[in-house]
Amino acid sequence: MTELSWRHQAIIQALLSRGPLKEKDFHSMFNGLTGKNPGNDQQAFQDYLLKINKALSYVHLELRGCMNQYDGQLYYGVVNTVSDEQSKLGTKYTVPQIAFYKAIIEAIVQDATAQGVVSNMDALNFKLDSQVTVASCSQSQAGHRDVPSALKYFTISQKEKTLDQLVQDKWLNLTDGNITLGVKSFLDLRSWFRNNDVPSCHVCNEAGIKADLCQNEACTVRIHHYCLKQLFSKRKSEKVCPSCGTQWKYTVPKAEAILTDDDNEPRASQPATGSTGRKRRTIRTVDENVVESSNQDEVNEEGTGSLLRSGLVRKRSKTERTNDSDIVGSGTSQSSTTAPEFRRVTRSSARQT
Repeated sequence: MTELSWRHQAIIQALLSRGPLKEKDFHSMFNGLTGKNPGNDQQAFQDYLLKINKALSYVHLELRGCMNQYDGQLYYGVVNTVSDEQSKLGTKYTVPQIAFYKAIIEAIVQDATAQGVVSNMDALNFKLDSQVTVASCSQSQAGHRDVPSALKYFTISQKEKTLDQLVQDKWLNLTDGNITLGVKSFLDLRSWFRNNDVPSCHVCNEAGIKADLCQNEACTVRIHHYCLKQLFSKRKSEKVCPSCGTQWKYTVPKAEAILTDDDNEPRASQPATGSTGRKRRTIRTVDENVVESSNQDEVNEEGTGSLLRSGLVRKRSKTERTNDSDIVGSGTSQSSTTAPEFRRVTRSSARQT
């Protein structure tokens, strides 16, 4: 097992005790512990994170970075990477609370407008017995699935308390009566999003929970707002859908346009360190690559978060997967045909409403 210095251990302990940290806070902590600036010494930063993840892999943990799709900021956190009976015992949430959380997650990812929200009132009225089934149902009689009474009679007041707890623990956010995913959900549910056919962003290929949609109803393209900045930041870049060519309504904010002008100057005229805007984007790209596993095959072995590591599996509208008790599955990427089907159904449903 890799031996870690007290500085490595301090980074891990800070993330475990304080929860996910914004990029600037994480970099500030790293600078304070090591005396090195991640922006100026990227190799040292990468080496630290790789060494930490090598050690954490022995206990099935990973230091990971992810984008919060609502504020466009990069966060770092430590997540569990396995789903087994032992890890299920680590959660403080009850079975009905986990079922309630899953019902909210499913409603958010199925939002036809890709705004990634569900109203507080709608969530409190979710019927949990229709949202989930019990994983042990395979052991029950054919065609019959027992739903625990705790799910059937989970009251609104219990749901309100659970929602407050989920918000406090950063699994969810609640603003102006609308529920959105918390940063912990983005960190932990990457594989769950893939395995459950959540449509992905055309640019970064991550789940498009909060994204802009192509104006063409027949087109399935969705792109995160921060990915649109990358796609359309060049002055001469045409603002059209990269798939169907439909005009895309997007205006580069003035502040970003100034940075873009600097970035588009000839490379020879730039200092060795590059412009501020260019450096920031470079650092972010490196950070996201580093905190992921050094072996790309390990992506398929990611866990789906403490809350979804329960004995519950989501109710399928299609043919159920063969290994329904393991919500992680093999972590295979979503196919090019599945996402369009998801999109057509949801957008059609939205028009009928």
